[in-house]
Amino acid sequence: MAMDRETLESHLKDAFPDAEITLTDLAGDNDHWQAEIVSPQFAGVPRVKQHQMVYAALKGKMGGELHALALKTKAPA
Repeated sequence: MAMDRETLESHLKDAFPDAEITLTDLAGDNDHWQAEIVSPQFAGVPRVKQHQMVYAALKGKMGGELHALALKTKAPA
């Protein structure tokens, strides 16, 4: 079962309420997403930790409901 845009966006907005989030369905199948997240929560945080924060927000659904997620994360300029 794939994860639709609304579900993915909901998980991300719950974890990063002040973020600017852009989702792109890379294959048109709700199973291969790219997420660009600009959040103040990422300020001073190494990129690997930023990505770990995103995976934690998905509550174990990465690799199951969500097959692939390309991430671009950063703090606001």
